[in-house]
Amino acid sequence: MIKSFTTLMIIAGIITLSAQTETDDQPKYGWQKEAIVSLNLTQSSFDNYSQGGENSTAWQFRSGLKFVNDQEKINWANTGKFEFGELKSGEDEAKKSADEIKLESVLTYKIGKLLNPFLSATGETQFAPGYMYKAEGKDKISQFLDPGYFREAIGIGYKPSDVFQARLGAAMKQTVSDMFNHYSDDPKTSKIEKLKNEIGAESVWDLNYKVTQNSLLKSKMELFSNLKAFDEIDVIWDTDLTTKITRLIAFNFNVKLIYDKDISYKRQIKQVMGVGLSYSLF
Repeated sequence: MIKSFTTLMIIAGIITLSAQTETDDQPKYGWQKEAIVSLNLTQSSFDNYSQGGENSTAWQFRSGLKFVNDQEKINWANTGKFEFGELKSGEDEAKKSADEIKLESVLTYKIGKLLNPFLSATGETQFAPGYMYKAEGKDKISQFLDPGYFREAIGIGYKPSDVFQARLGAAMKQTVSDMFNHYSDDPKTSKIEKLKNEIGAESVWDLNYKVTQNSLLKSKMELFSNLKAFDEIDVIWDTDLTTKITRLIAFNFNVKLIYDKDISYKRQIKQVMGVGLSYSLF
């Protein structure tokens, strides 16, 4: 599975690069900003409707932010992804349909045209408590910073263009949990650990492609290995497509795949699609 994902990202990078045309423009230094903020709303109501149906309301807020300070010798890239949504059906209570906080900061020192050393830090958690719903009720399984995932890495980055880039380096990963210790606890010990620290290697592949004047495709694959076993490689593959329909209305499509053996032996997939109010700058 990991090999197929990596191969696909390599092919995407090659296709994208082949579509680029060379320019002799001088580099523009300073801050570069990019933002996509959207709010999707769905509502349905039924009253004495012969074909049946159930009242429902759904909403989702999504934002992707990027701030890059590019100088002659240093590039400092900061990105953030924030997502939250709820769904209420009939008389049931509102349930989460999306919840994510992710921040990343990468500092690159320019020594060459394609290969340059970097330092990076990444953090990921959620806004609100998460529940596992059952016929007899619900069980709380997560909350803000419980679990929380953090990674720090140092290594070499490869950036042939603004469209595709990758990096590889030594990394550390911390999993933090307080109430829900199964995320961080080592079952082989009698002590309950609230912090799990892993040392290994990290590889990140980034595709940021302006498909058309009004469409932006962003795809990021993150791999982390604690170097213990091949089937313990953590995978996060997140792909977003945003298309502006009008100045304030946009179509959003997101697919996120996660494989982390410490959480589940099976792969996890989340897919979200919607049309709603949007402000974008890219």
